[in-house]
Amino acid sequence: MTEGPQRQVRADARRNREKILSAAARLFADHGLDTHLDRIAREAGVGAGTLYRNFPSRESLVEAVYRHEVAELCEAATTLLAEEPPLEALRAWMRLFLDYATTKHGMIDALRAIAATGGNPYGDSRELIQHALSALMDACTEAGTIRTDIQVTDIGAALEGIALTSARPDQRDQAERLLDLTLDGLRA
Repeated sequence: MTEGPQRQVRADARRNREKILSAAARLFADHGLDTHLDRIAREAGVGAGTLYRNFPSRESLVEAVYRHEVAELCEAATTLLAEEPPLEALRAWMRLFLDYATTKHGMIDALRAIAATGGNPYGDSRELIQHALSALMDACTEAGTIRTDIQVTDIGAALEGIALTSARPDQRDQAERLLDLTLDGLRA
């Protein structure tokens, strides 16, 4: 049996989905995964029915929030490179990575539970993030602002280390200092 043509999603439905994902990411980061779904709907400015139509379970919402955060982080690389000099774009993106890590930190238990039941919430997120970081590093290398002997995976590991040790919102000052140390070590 073959599926029919894909149904077009209305613009207002796409906006509502985006509002739900943004509100859920904020609330999960600030208050944890026990945040009531009705609160997320209110914060997003939509009805509970709209939330449940898009995300029939908490797990589906958590997975969608995670994937949305990865997509926004990766899309930001292109935007930042168009608006900023390469090194400043890299610095701004690394700060966004810390924001992403803070949100992910709040969802990590749920993401692990989804993975334990056979789901794959992470998909190709590592590759997507490395591709975005690579574009930023290539622009910096071309501009002569960073060393050429550093691999994307090295910076990825450094960012993951910062996130692992300083992902909580109350640790942001430390994370910023570690980020500055990392950037200083990258300079040409």
